[in-house]
Amino acid sequence: MGACGCSRHSELSIPLDRASFGGRGLCYCRVAQTDLPAGASPGERGMWGSPRTELAGRRSWKGPRGISAFTFTLQGAANAGSGGAVPPSRWARQQVPAPLTQPGPPRSRLSYVEINISKARMAALFSTLPFADKSSLMMMMMTISILNVAVSVNNDHSSKNRETADVVSGNGSKPFPWDKMRLPKHVIPVHYDLLLHPNLTTLTFTGFARIEITVNQQISSVILHSKHLQITRAAIQRRMGNSHTEEVVMVLEYPPFEQIALLAAFPLHVGQNYTVSIEYSANLSESFHGFYKSTYRTQEGEVRVLASTQFEPTAARMAFPCFDEPSFKARFSIKIRREPKHLALSNMPIVKSVSVANWLVEDHFDVSVKMSTYLVAFIVSDFKSVSKMTTSGIKISVYTVPDKINQADYALDAAVKLLDFYENYFSIPYPLPKQDLAAIPDFQSGAMENWGLTTYRESSLLYDPEKSSASAKLWITMIIAHELAHQWFGNLVTMEWWNDLWLNEGFAKFMEYVSVSITHPDLKVEDYFLGKCFDAMEVDALNSSHPVSTPVEDPAQIQEMFDDVSYEKGACILNMLRDYLNADVFKAGLVQYLRKYSYQNTKNEDLWNSLAHTCSAGDTQEGQLQGDGFCTRNQQTSSSAHWTRREILDVTTMMNTWTLQKGFPLVTVTVKGKTVHLHQEHYMKGSDSSPSTGYLWHVPLTYITSKSDTVQRFLLTTKTDVLILPEEVEWIKFNLGMNGYYIVHYEDDGWDALISLLKKNHTAISSNDRASLINNVFQLVSIGKLSISKALDLSLYLKHESQIMPVFQGMNELIPMYKLMEKRDMDDVENQLKGYIVNLFKDLIDKQSWNDEGSVSERMLRSSLLLFACARKYQPCVDKAEEYFMKWKESNGTLRLPNDVKTAVYAVGAQTIEGWDFLFSKYRLPWFNTERNQIEVALSISRNKDKLQWMMDQSLLGDVVKTQDLPHIIVFVAKNPSGYHLAWKFLKENWNKLVQKFELGSASIAHMVIGVTNQYSTREQLAEVKEFFNSLDEKSSQLRCVQQAVEIIEENIRWMDINFEKIKIWLQNNM
Repeated sequence: MGACGCSRHSELSIPLDRASFGGRGLCYCRVAQTDLPAGASPGERGMWGSPRTELAGRRSWKGPRGISAFTFTLQGAANAGSGGAVPPSRWARQQVPAPLTQPGPPRSRLSYVEINISKARMAALFSTLPFADKSSLMMMMMTISILNVAVSVNNDHSSKNRETADVVSGNGSKPFPWDKMRLPKHVIPVHYDLLLHPNLTTLTFTGFARIEITVNQQISSVILHSKHLQITRAAIQRRMGNSHTEEVVMVLEYPPFEQIALLAAFPLHVGQNYTVSIEYSANLSESFHGFYKSTYRTQEGEVRVLASTQFEPTAARMAFPCFDEPSFKARFSIKIRREPKHLALSNMPIVKSVSVANWLVEDHFDVSVKMSTYLVAFIVSDFKSVSKMTTSGIKISVYTVPDKINQADYALDAAVKLLDFYENYFSIPYPLPKQDLAAIPDFQSGAMENWGLTTYRESSLLYDPEKSSASAKLWITMIIAHELAHQWFGNLVTMEWWNDLWLNEGFAKFMEYVSVSITHPDLKVEDYFLGKCFDAMEVDALNSSHPVSTPVEDPAQIQEMFDDVSYEKGACILNMLRDYLNADVFKAGLVQYLRKYSYQNTKNEDLWNSLAHTCSAGDTQEGQLQGDGFCTRNQQTSSSAHWTRREILDVTTMMNTWTLQKGFPLVTVTVKGKTVHLHQEHYMKGSDSSPSTGYLWHVPLTYITSKSDTVQRFLLTTKTDVLILPEEVEWIKFNLGMNGYYIVHYEDDGWDALISLLKKNHTAISSNDRASLINNVFQLVSIGKLSISKALDLSLYLKHESQIMPVFQGMNELIPMYKLMEKRDMDDVENQLKGYIVNLFKDLIDKQSWNDEGSVSERMLRSSLLLFACARKYQPCVDKAEEYFMKWKESNGTLRLPNDVKTAVYAVGAQTIEGWDFLFSKYRLPWFNTERNQIEVALSISRNKDKLQWMMDQSLLGDVVKTQDLPHIIVFVAKNPSGYHLAWKFLKENWNKLVQKFELGSASIAHMVIGVTNQYSTREQLAEVKEFFNSLDEKSSQLRCVQQAVEIIEENIRWMDINFEKIKIWLQNNM
């Protein structure tokens, strides 16, 4: 493959430095044809070459002043390259004047041309020629050498001042006809007919794409996406009555925008039908996106290869030329060629299989529904499957590698239940005849919602009831629920552009909880929802955050949208809206939205309009539809005028305050007798986070008081407001159940009253309300509204807490405090704080049984508490874990350990070199595959630096440790006091490899960047992080995760400067 992606059999590879052409870096591929365009001139015939030409010239280069530009056409050179003699008559050289000055903006600089001609290939070519032709070739090579001159001047990469580069052909010059990242809207794809033939031995594939298009304005070129595809032939067919005319076309490529242009020799007219045909080949991707290679090892040790796809957001263009934007929906007819020993899967069922040869089968899949390119999927593998039917007759199948088929049953049953639920909930039938769920051995994210063929990381789909943990069961169920929700939200109705990704991901995340709470009530997923909101707020509190709906253009920016703001914040504001409208009104609005926009694309306002124009049928008390289409509700009666007015629910205006501005509000509550004063401001961390002007939210407040546990509601739409209570109260608690996406500060003695309540009778409020108080009090410390002493005073009540969410939230707030100290060698205070936390939860730890009994929540709490206690060297825990590990080791790993205590046992065992080696030897065995995540955590806790370094190195190599697990492993190592220096060094030294593997802007890159640095809290560490990222190219240095990392370190420095001595004093007084 040449640098520009043209076929190595169709061009003389001379990529043009992008700086030479105003930053555009155009490439020109001229491809072979067997039939010349009708009426082609002699010049055109010279340009296209003779029949079966394999190597044709690129376009000329505009050299520095005083140097002419040439176009070389090497006819029949492929034969020469393979050892065949080339007759002298087959050589041609065309010298075409290339004007150095072109219309348009002034060129910012000229640069050298990189002459990228294979020396070996040229030598082979040279050896086959007669002497006279050798002279010609030597002259050509001398000319190329002269052209390889660097001219050093200023380079301007401004996208606003791009200059099109000329393409010199046999009859003149042409610019690349498009200069925008987004494709033009005047060509619309209607139907793709794709044929792909992956070779799992050579790790390559060939493809043929026929795309039916409609044209809504007269054009002479078709612009579409292509990335790393070696195009060998392109043509446009036009239909005129019953006749068809096909013209082979010229192909231009612009790699920076991943675009190609097909230049037609005739105008394409509005109203006529055209078909684009493109033949191409490529390598299977070595990353986790596009059409990529995956491998697995059988129980016998054989390594097997399969090919799978991951196209979201912008990688369909790596598998076939396409209009790779969400709004260009079309139907797809897919054919896959494979060996008989393999099977092929795609979005639709197979309608027939044709034997192409004894060793080759061609599967034909049914025509798809209308969908976006990023939802297309295909797999060629030797997977096995299990299947069941839903109540409506949809065939559900789970595919996995043969050795793990016994782990597919739980996912199958869950998928059947969930698809039945969604069909009933949305009142819209699932539109495909089947839904496949495939576990891919190498997979970057958790899962992908391809329509009819959802794909998953193995740990996100496969469950062994004998070996898998309770958390694995919860995780797998939630992931399946997420991807099946996408079959409606995202697939049936798709965001128009990636700026509204949250319409896909926020809804799917929200529907996880709605669906699983009904289909799997034993999992009690509602207990974990507020944790997602806390996660989102952690990111959203930074200045580098972004609105839920935010403009994006290039692939890296699009990748960055797949973050906690789009997923978790999106889900949290939807939950808040449902709580405010009521569940029936909300559901009716969603159904209206899905029905109205089926097989279409939408924007933010389309959803709000559907919700605003919907009221629950028959619910005349809570919601009524006004003549103007707005939904209204009667507020609860109170002596305050605010509660007696009838309020119009302007959903669009309300929700725009949550989706079009970043961050979230801090609501300050001041109680004076029966009067409650309310004030809202933008909550933002950082030393310069003075109250932001211009930020205002419509906040749906809920509250209870010491005198009434009836939920009261109030919509705060102004900066300040007042509400009147019927009587004076001892305490008031806002944001019931953390259903609102905001935090609350209780001024004067408000916090003292709540802390006193927690100490005397913490069950007077719900466990989620207790968790939200823990979160809020520590967040207020971060912005100076409360002292750390007040937050630690509140934490004292946790000695009596037993519910999972308050315990988890307490640990999530306290543990990072000593983690900051670990990185600063503050051993005395660090050990005191660790002791305080262990003592806080000691009674609860001691109550834990070392078995798998109890509810899912109880089992998850047990697993986390025991791992924490053993990692903190709480001796009773360590002794028990050591006993289990020794018995397990003596049995050579055959002793069955309780699933929920394995991580703690492994972590203690891995502290010795002998134990670490034994544990890793089991990690490599196929029958330990369900425990690999737990073993990775344990191996990463080792204090042996050589072992930690080896783990990261092996993860990058991807042989014994899968590279898909590297982002988690490097972060585990970074949390280790013995490993954080190693993790940072590893990230720096392997940055380019990591970006190549995981993609710039991806959630994996963000996870590593933030996870490795977010416990730094010194100015030296800050300077080092800044220095490294500033040394990278602009796209890397400007990543949002880099900005977040820097902000987090700055916040850590400020936090430690203010709070360290106060923590030290508080511990002395309370230990």
